[in-house]
Amino acid sequence: MDEVLRGTVRVRLDKWLWAARFYKTRSQASDAIHGGHVKGDGDRLKAGHSVAVGERIEIVKDGVTWQVEVVELSDKRGKGADAQRLYRETDDGKARRMAQIEALKAAAASAPYLRGRPTKRDRRALDRLKGDGVRISSSHRRPLDGEDG
Repeated sequence: MDEVLRGTVRVRLDKWLWAARFYKTRSQASDAIHGGHVKGDGDRLKAGHSVAVGERIEIVKDGVTWQVEVVELSDKRGKGADAQRLYRETDDGKARRMAQIEALKAAAASAPYLRGRPTKRDRRALDRLKGDGVRISSSHRRPLDGEDG
């Protein structure tokens, strides 16, 4: 097939999503389709669905929703600039996507920044914050009756 197809020729949905660079591999595109993350006119689509020029597709990826209209068809993955010519994002879809991105950024900025396992000092501060009583490790336990201690 030609790199970019026009007219009545159709391409499988998973191939088109891969060629449009929404997913790195066709199997990832197929998994997203089977998971219900790709819809056409509000309905779930199948990986073998034939994409047509002018069709509207909704793609949910990483918590962000893309609403695109198919402009060209391709079954080969090319450069990023070539991939962007395959679709046009709707105006309301772009505004909604930008709002979702801003909300995700705000949530990430307000989340506490923790690096790995807490230190002993951090753990004690957390215990004080939680209001837990004295924390005794197993090496500081009292001997039971009848044990040497």
